[in-house]
Amino acid sequence: MRMILEHNSIVNRSISATIQQLVQGGPLSGAAAIDPKKDVMPSQSAGEEQLQEFQNSVNEHVGVVANLGRLRGTITAPHPIFGDFDAHKWNCMLSFHLSLHYKQAQHVVRAALAKNSL
Repeated sequence: MRMILEHNSIVNRSISATIQQLVQGGPLSGAAAIDPKKDVMPSQSAGEEQLQEFQNSVNEHVGVVANLGRLRGTITAPHPIFGDFDAHKWNCMLSFHLSLHYKQAQHVVRAALAKNSL
């Protein structure tokens, strides 16, 4: 579960930075310019702090987006699978990404509970 939380914290911060930089006219740098094939992988040593890091990444995202204004029609940046996204589409992607991993987390919890009930 900790690795799922760490991965989502990394992706959340990257998407937040991407949205902010697209609204500001780019170019992408820092957290917005990560390599999605390797920079979003969680560490094997993810610890208890990951829950707080995840919560912080969600709260930071809400704060960033709340202060940006219009997200539609900005310059775009490519998503590694789905093509070019403006800031609005990147914001939608954050929710979609979290929903995928929410299902994954539910499965992990169910499996852990089943293992403990044996």
